[in-house]
Amino acid sequence: MSWEFTEDAAFLALCDAYKESGEPSAMEFLAHGEGAFHFQELTQNAAGEGLDLSDSSDLEEFQQEVIDSLEEMCS
Repeated sequence: MSWEFTEDAAFLALCDAYKESGEPSAMEFLAHGEGAFHFQELTQNAAGEGLDLSDSSDLEEFQQEVIDSLEEMCS
């Protein structure tokens, strides 16, 4: 992926919300409420950067990258 999503404002907000949530699992956090909202915003920004996430496998790959980054950078 050529776009560095970890520098995007939506990812930074997602990271802050994840830290504040106390949720041990990034995957669970993304599945509910505020996490889902910020992830949706991040995917919209990705589309704006030219990433095509319309294929479910591409979206799953992107989601896994976000999960890995949340757990690595925001725990």
